[in-house]
Amino acid sequence: MKDLNFSNNKIAELRKSNNLSQRKLAQEIGTSQANLSRWEKGLIEPSVIECWKLADYFDVSIDLLCGRKEY
Repeated sequence: MKDLNFSNNKIAELRKSNNLSQRKLAQEIGTSQANLSRWEKGLIEPSVIECWKLADYFDVSIDLLCGRKEY
């Protein structure tokens, strides 16, 4: 089984392409701006539930957020 590499840059990319500040996105998904910043910097990874919230918010798959390319 391949390791999944969480794509912290994908969060920033999706956020910026939707013209959202970190603060606004954090409010929308129920986390802190500090957590969101840490995710984008790759210092920590979001939990599964936080990944679901992100995927639902942006209408993308969790696989896309995690950088998984093969199914």
